[in-house]
Amino acid sequence: MSDTNQMPREEGIDHSLSLMREGYMYILNRRQSFNSNVFETRLLGKKAICMVGKDAAEVFYDTEKFKRKDAAPNRAVQTLFGKNGVQALDGQDHKHRKEMFMSIMSPEGLQRLTDITKKQWNTALNKWEQVDEVILYEEVKEVLCRTACQWAGVPLEEDDVKEMTKDLAAMFESPAAVGPNHWLGRNARNKVENWIGELVDKMRNGEINPPEDTALHRFAWHRDLEGNLLDTKTAAVEVINILRPIVAIAIFINFTALALHHFPEEREKLESHDEKFAQMFVQEVRRFYPFFPFVVALVKKDFTWNGYKFKEGTLTLLDLYGTNHDPEVWKNPDVFSPDRFAKWEGSPFSFIPQGGGDYFMGHRCAGEWVTIEVMKVSLDYLANRMEYEVPNQDLSYSMVSIPSIPHSKVVLKNVKRKL
Repeated sequence: MSDTNQMPREEGIDHSLSLMREGYMYILNRRQSFNSNVFETRLLGKKAICMVGKDAAEVFYDTEKFKRKDAAPNRAVQTLFGKNGVQALDGQDHKHRKEMFMSIMSPEGLQRLTDITKKQWNTALNKWEQVDEVILYEEVKEVLCRTACQWAGVPLEEDDVKEMTKDLAAMFESPAAVGPNHWLGRNARNKVENWIGELVDKMRNGEINPPEDTALHRFAWHRDLEGNLLDTKTAAVEVINILRPIVAIAIFINFTALALHHFPEEREKLESHDEKFAQMFVQEVRRFYPFFPFVVALVKKDFTWNGYKFKEGTLTLLDLYGTNHDPEVWKNPDVFSPDRFAKWEGSPFSFIPQGGGDYFMGHRCAGEWVTIEVMKVSLDYLANRMEYEVPNQDLSYSMVSIPSIPHSKVVLKNVKRKL
């Protein structure tokens, strides 16, 4: 008698178009119809496995069972990740490169980031007081571009801020796009990689000297396990892996503003400047709203899990959004409730807006602490340090478009600093 089960399977030649049409709900819809946390389908002309839930995340982040090298589709590599970045490494190479990233996430480094973020919000608020209305998403991307470059040690001239913001944003706004928008993302990455590469070379030649605790300095002088400096292009890719994700926090900040508007009873709890509740609020924004829908890996070697066979080389998708809304883990998952984090001591595999598992040994995003600190500063400004009106607008957001952003990008009117 066999000790394996037949994995639920979606019939058909290919379902890539269905994934694009259904976006964040693609895996969840099939989870419901199959009544299973794992199922087989076909994507990009090949067999693929989709998974959701805490137990699925735990096995997905087992580096003995899955690998990241060559897993991401080329269109994502050419826009979102870049070639030879930390996301595509495995084993000791990944651990060593990850340590490079974690080296700038010290308490002192994060405090410096917080101070820079506050300064940039203050500067932006001065500007916003002079205009009738603000499109929050567009403005915050610029705030975060300035923040990211200053923190990373990347010199940015004032005349170049808007173009740099546009290029960094195109990288994370375009991976799921088709046609001109996708090529916009590719061209933006090529341009920024070339520019950052020139800075890396200038630094190594002694022409510029950013502070030692910045990403540009650390990454330019980082040596691999063989003792060699990263090639210029890879060093540039990794510096962008600091800049791009910080600008992408604008998505979460837009949803933060949306939550403050839609849940005024929760906003009132922030007026006491309770840091613990602010942290809970930020975490609930990250859990509740869509960010990126899933992550991908390849089966490293044949194994059996829960009676299902996983064959070497099979593309596997883990549903991030679905796991953060898993009713087996979260009570009333479709209700916005920061209080759920008051005593939360959950698994690092059940709350995974930016990946799961361990920071140092696994593939959980090295920048998660950065995201939380930037969001806390931004929340404080939106809730306690400024007044504004939210006029009638389309505040709905798509569960198909990736990444999802409120359609109006959250328009604020009559912005004033609170006295």
